[in-house]
Amino acid sequence: MARIAVIGAGLGAMAAAARLAVAGHRVTVYERTDTYGGALRRLEREGFAFDTGPGLLPLPAVYRDLFLKTGREPLEACVGLVQVDPSSHHVFADGTRLSLPNASRAGVVSALDAALGPAAAERWGDFLVRARETWDRTRRPLLEEPLWPDWQVLAGREPYPAVPYRKLLRTRTADTLAEVAARELRDPRLAALLEGYALEHGLDPRSTPAGAAVLPYMEHAFGTWYVRGGMRELARAVYERCLARGVEFRFGAEVTGVLEKDGRAAGVEFTGGASGGSGSGSDRGDRAVAGADHVVAGVTPGVLDRLVRGARVRGEGEVPGRPGTASRLTVLLALRGGRPEGTPHRTVVHARDREAELEFLFGSGTGLPAHPTVTVLRPGDPALVPDADHEAVVLTSAVPAGFAGPGPDEHARNMIAAAERAVPGLRGRLLHSGVRTPEDIAEATGAEGGAVPVPAFAAAGGRLLHPSNSTGVPGLWTVGGWSHPGGGLPHAGMSGALVAGLIVEGPGFRGSQ
Repeated sequence: MARIAVIGAGLGAMAAAARLAVAGHRVTVYERTDTYGGALRRLEREGFAFDTGPGLLPLPAVYRDLFLKTGREPLEACVGLVQVDPSSHHVFADGTRLSLPNASRAGVVSALDAALGPAAAERWGDFLVRARETWDRTRRPLLEEPLWPDWQVLAGREPYPAVPYRKLLRTRTADTLAEVAARELRDPRLAALLEGYALEHGLDPRSTPAGAAVLPYMEHAFGTWYVRGGMRELARAVYERCLARGVEFRFGAEVTGVLEKDGRAAGVEFTGGASGGSGSGSDRGDRAVAGADHVVAGVTPGVLDRLVRGARVRGEGEVPGRPGTASRLTVLLALRGGRPEGTPHRTVVHARDREAELEFLFGSGTGLPAHPTVTVLRPGDPALVPDADHEAVVLTSAVPAGFAGPGPDEHARNMIAAAERAVPGLRGRLLHSGVRTPEDIAEATGAEGGAVPVPAFAAAGGRLLHPSNSTGVPGLWTVGGWSHPGGGLPHAGMSGALVAGLIVEGPGFRGSQ
């Protein structure tokens, strides 16, 4: 039985902790805040409850596998999973509306035929065929296997089978999502639909590799799910599974260093931290140390560098880690009046000026977009409201990391105005509101500027890959959105499985089969 010290109580870290505890190891989690869940937080006010992090769950199979491998109760016995149907409703700049069914590629094509016409539907259907081929090519190396030393193969190979086209007497293919939209989809509404998947993850479609076509494919093929009571319930269920398997949590415990002995990780140094699973923290300033045979770090690369105090975390030629450039602004709205029957759970209101939005997010533009892309979540969950005569609505929009000052309040007003295209009369129903900024994300997750990690993608010189779960320090491992396979709830769970496999099975571990 090995002693395992886990830094952080995000979903990836807890997924690793539960799997390692089931394998017979003694696991202690050190979390600097007073609660678990990382970005999966909840805000409650006057009978309303709001998710302040991710609001939906793609690929629930990742967490079904976690619960299957760590105990007798399946995931559905611990949380209420609900398929969101339609998966999404879209309001485009020209006023066109489109509802896409959940987990049905054929249904998606049929819906596009009805809303945008047969030509647009055919082009999107053909695009999904190519996206599926991309998924088949990248699923194992990018999601199910550790990132091996020959990761440069992924950096140079574009897995998306783009359609060739002629330009200036040469045959070319699309390298980015924006080029796929322009050359293969050829409809501004389809372009907005595709590029919206990139924006949701804080990615610039003008530079995101074409292989990110797997994002819409995954949603259309595997569906989108909601957890009754809010997504925070998923974090609670994983936390309770950890407790049931003997994982110890120390909240309010800030790790200040990773101990080394004989060239390998040997424990952690920390301040504060009450033991037990109650969630209570400690404000003591005393410093303590805890020995460990392995240290699993669910922190950003920059934080990890500080914790190892000069040791080389990454070997020569390894993926160096990608700093986050985008974050999210979340607006929480408590409304009088109940949610109308048949209201879509998720509506995406697309920007009226995409170029202005992209310049604000990724360029030198200083002005705020007057009509940003906004995702409107209207769960219709009785657990989130005082009674049936009220509604809880959450708006999210991508913003630059570190976005602060008066900008968030003005952007929030623009988001509310844009959301009225999906929720008529919204401002007249408003009881109270709250704004969660990148600063709040930074406080919850420790990510600089509140940056949100993106999933890993092949090609593009490897700049959208994340560092491997193993490090240059034997016995030190990385987990969560800032390491392979990157950001997003499914990817966090996958990283936990990979780290647990590497520790339990050793260098011969080759991922899930």
